[in-house]
Amino acid sequence: MIPFRTIRARAEKRKGGPKALSRLLPPKPDPKALAKLGDDRALAEMTRRVFSAGFAWSVIEAKWEGFEEAFLGFEPGRLALQPDEFWDGLLKDTRIVRNGAKIMSVRANASFVRDVAKEHGSFGKLLVKWPSSDQIGLLELLAKRGNRLGGNTGQMLLRFLGWDGFVTSKDVVACLRDAGLEVAEAITSKRDLAKVQAQFNAWAEETGLPYVQLSRICAMSIGGNYDSARLASYAGSED
Repeated sequence: MIPFRTIRARAEKRKGGPKALSRLLPPKPDPKALAKLGDDRALAEMTRRVFSAGFAWSVIEAKWEGFEEAFLGFEPGRLALQPDEFWDGLLKDTRIVRNGAKIMSVRANASFVRDVAKEHGSFGKLLVKWPSSDQIGLLELLAKRGNRLGGNTGQMLLRFLGWDGFVTSKDVVACLRDAGLEVAEAITSKRDLAKVQAQFNAWAEETGLPYVQLSRICAMSIGGNYDSARLASYAGSED
């Protein structure tokens, strides 16, 4: 594997120098802010990511105020107590995208968030305790105990909640493969995901950088060389 400084140097050259690259990097995640994350906001982001998966994000964003109203502000306790009639009614609610399986995922994830809060104090406090060096363990928890939170949806959820992790986007995987990591072009197996985790762990130790910045630098070192304005608009999102 090539050292990360080589990858960073390539990204700096593509983006106009060290200062220009630094301006495009997301801020270092704030554990204190994550610890204060309300469970309603955790559930809201789960819902946003689930509904955005395989769908135009712009449509979900345009309807988001309606989502907040329809799902009672995403308060896990209130939602977990709603009868079947409430959920059946959402199938006809024009304020939201009426996808039955995704609507029911909110019900399941409300219970998931409540259970985690009982165990750890809040969902955000669980995230603060979980080390970035074991992102695959956290993703496995989301997939097993959450509903429709596996794969890329889980990675994007963690990114938008402010947890320090990587995203196995097309460009990030291309960077890893170019650096010498033997993984598939699309990361789907546990074996490949473990390899990616180990490499990011090594890069974090080598550089002292947060995983979210390592992931973004990796992505900007290869693939489509988008201009600064477009990349700035992606801040906090997929690499």
